Amino acid sequence: MPPEAEHRIAIHLDRLLEERGFTLTELAEQVGITVVNLSVLKNGRARAIRFSTLTALCEALGCEPGDLLTLG
Repeated sequence: MPPEAEHRIAIHLDRLLEERGFTLTELAEQVGITVVNLSVLKNGRARAIRFSTLTALCEALGCEPGDLLTLG
């Protein structure tokens, strides 16, 4: 099994977007990443995330990394 298939990280972007009243497009514009890349992350298909992107997402959503990513 490839190493990327073994991860158990859960992404809670849908919940945070709903709670904060953001659309994916609005968040992508605010954070400065494409909607496509944000969608890949939201759907749990991302292989990696840069700390700078994680920081920007957390700042935009007013959350901590553990609110966005958990071990599932």
